[in-house]
Amino acid sequence: MEYALVVRWLVMFAALWAIGLPLAARLFRRLPGHGAGFTLPVSLVVVTLPVYYVGHVWFGPATLLVGLVALVVASAASGLDVSALRSGELRLAPDLDIDRRAVAEAAAVFAVAFLFAVGLRALDPAVHAGGGEKFLDFGLLQSLARASVLPPEDMWFAGEPVRYYYGGHLVSILLAWSTGTEPEFAYNLALAGFFGFLVTAAFELGRGISRATGASGRLGGVLAVFFVGFASNLVTAGRFVLLALPEGVQRPIAQAVAERSRYSVSQILASASDFSYWDASRVIPGTINEFPLFAWLNGDLHAHMMGTPFLLLAAGLAFAYFRTPESAVGERRLLVGVTALVGGLQIVVDTWSFPSVFGVFFLGMVFAPSRPSTLVPGSARLRTLTDRNPVTREATRVVGTTTVVGLAGALAVTLAIPFLLGSVAGGGSTRTIEILSPDQRTGFGALVLVHGAFLGAFALHYAKRLGPRRLLPVVAGLAAVVVVAVVHSFAALALVVPFVLVGWIILRLADSPRFDTVLVVAGAGLVMLVELVFVNEQAGPGRMNTVFKTYMQVWVLWGCAMGPVLAGFVRDTADAADLSLPNTAFFVRSEAIRALGVVVVVLLVASTSVYAGLAVADHTQTPREEVTLDATAFAEWYHADESTAITWLDENVEGNPTMLTAPGTKWSATVEDNREYVMYAWRGNPESSLTGVPTVAGWAHEVGYRGPEAYYDRVRDVDAMYVGNESTRTRLVEAYDVQYVWVGPGERARYGEIDTDVPWLTPVHRSGSVVVYEVEEARLP
Repeated sequence: MEYALVVRWLVMFAALWAIGLPLAARLFRRLPGHGAGFTLPVSLVVVTLPVYYVGHVWFGPATLLVGLVALVVASAASGLDVSALRSGELRLAPDLDIDRRAVAEAAAVFAVAFLFAVGLRALDPAVHAGGGEKFLDFGLLQSLARASVLPPEDMWFAGEPVRYYYGGHLVSILLAWSTGTEPEFAYNLALAGFFGFLVTAAFELGRGISRATGASGRLGGVLAVFFVGFASNLVTAGRFVLLALPEGVQRPIAQAVAERSRYSVSQILASASDFSYWDASRVIPGTINEFPLFAWLNGDLHAHMMGTPFLLLAAGLAFAYFRTPESAVGERRLLVGVTALVGGLQIVVDTWSFPSVFGVFFLGMVFAPSRPSTLVPGSARLRTLTDRNPVTREATRVVGTTTVVGLAGALAVTLAIPFLLGSVAGGGSTRTIEILSPDQRTGFGALVLVHGAFLGAFALHYAKRLGPRRLLPVVAGLAAVVVVAVVHSFAALALVVPFVLVGWIILRLADSPRFDTVLVVAGAGLVMLVELVFVNEQAGPGRMNTVFKTYMQVWVLWGCAMGPVLAGFVRDTADAADLSLPNTAFFVRSEAIRALGVVVVVLLVASTSVYAGLAVADHTQTPREEVTLDATAFAEWYHADESTAITWLDENVEGNPTMLTAPGTKWSATVEDNREYVMYAWRGNPESSLTGVPTVAGWAHEVGYRGPEAYYDRVRDVDAMYVGNESTRTRLVEAYDVQYVWVGPGERARYGEIDTDVPWLTPVHRSGSVVVYEVEEARLP
């Protein structure tokens, strides 16, 4: 394996951490640990945003210097002693508090997470087309490597800018340039880096909330790391529990589950030897229910994964605001402004999670002890009028929070205008928001399998926060809600909606509201939302993409909440058990409570660990050619001739010349395509996907980006350029400015014999059955 590259990337991450640490310490000065674990996401935001804007005029490796200078300047302004600078001395500001132990712990977590992910990727590094979006992701990385201006040209729709959120790939190529790493290695190293960013941010958030509530920060942080990065849903553990039951009981239960999920009875009753890491991500019918461990095992460098560290950074900023006293108006305004910057970048990284950035910040602000109206100059008289009774006080708080967060969101949208106008607007694709019908909603069993571990822990957390007097009426109310939910086939109404409503009550009534409850409400709100509406788009069918992109956000928010919630169980029960009271009966009950708390934590960890043990073991035992981080090595192993031609293309063709290849669809109005598979298969444009050299019509994903008319018109033209008459061929070659023509097994399977004996085509590369031709424009008739 490429150990030197791994070391180089670790050194680069250490440098970014060291430079950005004063900035993070300034932003998170009110938090335990002072934001040590948020340092890398903070540094990446500061580096990437300037490069993104400058990149619309000039883009390339040298542009990286703009971002690095911005980071150095921002960190120096945050951390250096200004008075000392005037006298020629260089030292940190006296009020800048860097917790060295917190930094060391966070750095250790990052190193372990990064190396763990590197190990996983080295065992299966390939960006093969099947089972995910690796062709899309690697193509975006290569397109950025070739680009001279942003947005990059679409490798599947030559001559047009990409219409996809590419911010995470932009971060990845900047990391690659800063270490001098080629894209084929940068793909897997960046993937491991994003896993490290996510897990370390979860550790920081879990540790900070736990310490703020009096629990063990280290325990809370470690539990947050586990539930975010290594835990799974209850599908795998549930299968083994079912297999332990008597045979006469197994099949009826399996039949009932199969009727309400995507599984067959045979899949449910399969033994450990038939385990597949894939099954746990396909629970709710018609949807994808990923969690981080599955996503990183699968290995897409995809937006819904790369957006997670920045979502947790926004949650950290919300937590910092939550902890900042009302008198520190300047600090709170700064946190609002920085959240707008994070939101602006998040639009480009993962547009789906942009609303969640401000949703979490809204909740952090509305439940913070400080009043949002104090952020507005001259609002003292308004507060005097509205603070007279609880109703107006609450209404003012909600309206004020909505106004401030709305302005921050508007600023984020303004910052992302180049992306929204250049990569999102227009294109002919249609997206509508639709309401779910009762038959589309998720059933009780599927919700429990996906979210059961979280829901169980949070129910106990709520019960503890409510106390005996408030718990009974709440339980009675919930019983009525369950009846309504069953009658109307609305499982989320009983299982999820109460966590929003009761959580809101707990936060509002508590003398010392806890931020872990804020995260619970945020995640429950997202689950509730996707049980009401979905975005109807080409990336479907139905609600598939909505649930797919939203559930990853739910998982990381709830995973972070699990750390302090479970650490709180241990702390509270341990404190009760240590009470030295003469009443022996009370002492015994306290010991029982403590034992119950420990048992709950152990059961939750154990039940969500089964998948990880089996999946990682299966991953390490799969036969492989070699251990490497080269994402394209598989092409040489299994498609030698085409790999040689792809390598030639990548190394000898500069910039973005248009290449003609068979389209990424079997549809045709004129020819009979004999390719067995196209999309999500090797025959789906490996030439453009693995080099970034744009083809005229790539994967049919472009239907969603551009609309069916634009895409299928191009498919007709591609067919005509291969098998049309001479005048049609030359006219279209000139119209699309085609400079290279690829003829390989895929083209022959679609078109049969292709006439290349024309004066304007010159062969420039041959490898086996693959020939690459260059178009001589001067000889076009």
